[in-house]
Parts: sequence; structure tokens; C-alpha cells
Amino acid sequence: VQLQASGGGLVQAGGSLRLSCAASGSIVSNYVMGWFRQAPGKEREFVAGSSRGAGNPNYADSVSGRFAISRDISRNTVYLQMSSLKPEDTAVYYCAAAAGGSLYNVPTLVSSYAYWGQGTLVTVSS
Repeated sequence: VQLQASGGGLVQAGGSLRLSCAASGSIVSNYVMGWFRQAPGKEREFVAGSSRGAGNPNYADSVSGRFAISRDISRNTVYLQMSSLKPEDTAVYYCAAAAGGSLYNVPTLVSSYAYWGQGTLVTVSS
């Protein structure tokens, strides 16, 4: 599966952005789909994910209640709706896919994901 992320940009604190991850080569419902981010000088961290099959969501505590992951099977695209953005959300955001595993669980480790898209930069100004 090939992944193409888009939708990043500059936004003021409190604002919203929607990131998109278009997949080609396979159907997103066959994979765990995840969003990760990496801020300057920090390690890449899990943000949100959607399980295989039913697409059960899982969120990092830092974004729970503010971010929402969804998918459009007809477009083979996964979205990350980000609201109430904070300056600490500034990072390069990556979408990723993991094959196999449970239909219900979403792994949070970077090493669990074999497929990665290029990053898209989100900058939140204070």
C-alpha cells in the first residue's frame, strides 16, 4: 500500500485542520491506519489510529477529545480532523498502515507499522 498525506498548514491556536491520507494499492479497511507526529528534536509519537475491519478508533491522551480519525472507504482515504489546536501540536504528521493483527486493536508503536507516507507539516501559532 502506498500512502499520500496532505492537508497540513499554518493555523492559529484554537483553530482546526483536517489531514488526509490517500491510499493506493490496497483497501484501507484491510489495514490498521495510524497517524503519528514528530516535533523537532523529539521522537515520533502515536496520535490516532483506526483498526482493521470496523475501524475502531484509538487516540493518544494528548489529543483525545480534540482529534478525530475517520475513513472513507469509497475514496480509500483516512482523515484526521484536528480541532482546538495548541502550539504543542506543531509537528510533522505522518500517516501509516499496518497489515494483519486484531480486527479491534490499534497498535501505538512506530515499529508496528510497515508502510508510511511522507509527512505533512502542521504549525500552530500562539
